[in-house]
Amino acid sequence: MKRNMKRRQKGFSLVELLVALAILALISAIVVINVLPARDKAAVDTTKIDIGVIESALDQYRLDMMNYPTSQQGLEALINVPSDARNTGNYRPGGYLRGELPTDPWGNPYEYRFPGERGGAYDLYSLGADGEPGGEGLNADIGNWTNDDR
Repeated sequence: MKRNMKRRQKGFSLVELLVALAILALISAIVVINVLPARDKAAVDTTKIDIGVIESALDQYRLDMMNYPTSQQGLEALINVPSDARNTGNYRPGGYLRGELPTDPWGNPYEYRFPGERGGAYDLYSLGADGEPGGEGLNADIGNWTNDDR
């Protein structure tokens, strides 16, 4: 009798495999539905944090150099001394940001404009997920002028 039992229990039946796959598919769907919006929110939050860090570096640059970098000098002025800058003796050794200029979570460079057109001394922003000006939701621009709670 034990020999018969061993022969019958050599593997899983097709129905058991299909049930297991259906359960895995259901769990995967639940995870995707709950994780993707969290990933998008994390990208927006990371962008806002990066903008804050770059703003601090710009303020330090202004204190040392007596003005913000021009639009032509761009954010590169936070890493390397601009060739056309005045007061180069005041430039902080090592620059104002560690390493390279950060990119937004979608791999695009942050945009910088001085003087600013949105009411501040300068505009510092990401073009959002689509990399295009404007947009809505995840594609909307995120800048130093936005205070929304996306």
